[in-house]
Amino acid sequence: MNAATTTPAPGFADPVHGAQGVFRALLEAMARPGTIRLLPAAPGAVPGLNPAAAAALLTLADLDTPLWLDPAADTPQARAWLRFSCNAPLTDDPARAAFAVVGDGLRLPDLTAFNPGSPEYPDRSATLVLAVAGLAPDRGWTLRGPGIPGTRRLAVAGLAPGFARARAALDPLFPMGLDVVLAAPGALACLPRTTRIEETPCT
Repeated sequence: MNAATTTPAPGFADPVHGAQGVFRALLEAMARPGTIRLLPAAPGAVPGLNPAAAAALLTLADLDTPLWLDPAADTPQARAWLRFSCNAPLTDDPARAAFAVVGDGLRLPDLTAFNPGSPEYPDRSATLVLAVAGLAPDRGWTLRGPGIPGTRRLAVAGLAPGFARARAALDPLFPMGLDVVLAAPGALACLPRTTRIEETPCT
């Protein structure tokens, strides 16, 4: 076995500024749901994780945040990289995950399998990091909720068509629920649990 198969991919080229830039992008995307933020930095290639998903995990995950990986993300390279770069434990139980990584957005897992938090501690819910093929403004879903003046449109390519309905089924749990990071090539968008998604008919 050679070094190329055993050495995890590098993290950010500039660890401090890379992490700070991605963290700011995530904060802005969460505060303004449905807005698209260009990815300011990305780690080296990690099989199973697209660069935006890897950057989000490198910024957010740590020793105290168990990670669950779907079959598309669950590669030996991704496991080694997450342990090495994020120092995050991996779990096979989605209910225990602080972050759930979906490497194939077209094969959406059952959202009810993840921890929505509790009435006493809704902030202890899971965050889903969903790899998607692309993001585009001004078309697609209609979004409403805090951080959105009126409505906002967002089109998501490479995501199972049942996502909006599955997400809406969790709305009655509020303030519990799931926050979502949409990780596309070179960009991020966020859907906090307060965001309501309407599937806008094509015209």
